[in-house]
Amino acid sequence: MAFLYSSTRNPQETATASEAILKGLAEEGGLFVPDEIPELDVSFDDLAEMDYKDVAYEVMSRMFTDFTEEELRYCINGAYDEKFDSELIAPVKYHHGAYILELFHGKTIAFKDMALSILPYLMTTAAKKNNMDKEIVILTATSGDTGKAALAGFADVPGTRIAVFYPKNGVSPIQEKQMVTEKGKNTFVAGITGNFDDAQTGVKKMFSDKELAAYLDEKGFRFSSANSINIGRLVPQMVYYVYSYTRLVKAGTVKAGEPVNIVVPTGNFGNILAAYYASLMGLPVRKFICASNDNKVLYDFFTTGTYDRNRDFILTSSPSMDILISSNLERLIYRIAGNDAVKNAELMKSLTETGKYEMTDEMKKNLYQFYGNFATMDEVAETIKTVYAEDGYVLDTHTAVAVNVYDKYKKETEDNTPTIIASTASPYKFARSVVTAIEESFTADDDFELVDELARLSAVKIPAAVEEIRTAPVVHDTVCDKEEMEAVVKKFLEI
Repeated sequence: MAFLYSSTRNPQETATASEAILKGLAEEGGLFVPDEIPELDVSFDDLAEMDYKDVAYEVMSRMFTDFTEEELRYCINGAYDEKFDSELIAPVKYHHGAYILELFHGKTIAFKDMALSILPYLMTTAAKKNNMDKEIVILTATSGDTGKAALAGFADVPGTRIAVFYPKNGVSPIQEKQMVTEKGKNTFVAGITGNFDDAQTGVKKMFSDKELAAYLDEKGFRFSSANSINIGRLVPQMVYYVYSYTRLVKAGTVKAGEPVNIVVPTGNFGNILAAYYASLMGLPVRKFICASNDNKVLYDFFTTGTYDRNRDFILTSSPSMDILISSNLERLIYRIAGNDAVKNAELMKSLTETGKYEMTDEMKKNLYQFYGNFATMDEVAETIKTVYAEDGYVLDTHTAVAVNVYDKYKKETEDNTPTIIASTASPYKFARSVVTAIEESFTADDDFELVDELARLSAVKIPAAVEEIRTAPVVHDTVCDKEEMEAVVKKFLEI
């Protein structure tokens, strides 16, 4: 029987999985959540003998109960194919005392590919299931990686268009080049003169504008989201945590049922929330280690119980984590408040009006599995250099945040539980920061000189995602103020 998702801000608003995927965001700005997560009733020993696609089916079929097996397998098989440069899809490698889960082997060399490869299949299948005759307009804000992964996933998909907004001076040169060279005929990219939070707020504002929704409906369009606010993004991310754990079971590193720690470099909180949801399904996790950069709003939250975005926004060497409003944290807040939509809505209203909210003592107790810490840019560079010196393995800046925070956690706790670290991007996306961390004296004006040097240092072939943009022409050159976002979307849609 299909179970329903409900809004974090209104318990009366419910949806099936396919309806929630199509809507993206609930009314009044809420997020769709399952009140109870079903048990993964397949043994870890059995899962250990399955490949990525089969593990994905076992996890997703429990969460997307209104999809038939045929529909779900069609989506999975279409997503996890030769677009990934590893047959394993998400290899697990041992470095620096932990198991590095490489999530960057997809088409755009970032972990967002893991979910955004399947989201277009889920969305178009959901549209057919719900007899939807409107053209789907994917509206997305990105801090660097979601944008290109979403563009690659939805490019030229019939019945869809996609508009991506990114902070003009807040992403790496490679990230920007990936986006602005996108050739898909149904794609649009705009830089905004603001930060990621401004882009995300602008997108959410358009989603919650009922007059705009009615106007779009009249013109034959309907908004949906490719951000991790969409449950169709979040559930596929649960898969790789189950998969990586079962690889450790298969290797004999852990026995089925023994706990692991999971470390995630965290900005919008979706990736670590997916690990938490996987644990509610039965994945044995001792600690969720939330790693922040200098924008340490989440570290402060886990340390004090107060979420406060009233602070300076810092541009760092790990730009995908340069976020002060972590949207997916709302799903965790809803959960630790006892699935209380009214309480959650109060807290989110406080965030909007005052820029902060505070946990009750009871809610704080429910965060016992979470540990938060942060790494400065200097510490990130030092960690990249140290790990490279150990065995020639190159971390990107975001994974280096996670490794540095894990080192701090071990020093504080002496906890030697086997640990999985989510490696969220290829170092090639951040070549300047990575190369100069390893070779402080290396200088280059052109980012592709740094790419070539990184290839020499790492002995890893330059990914096609980087090679193909070396000489690609710029297709998208729109830059707008945050107040102009709605106007440029209408222009893109020619309405």
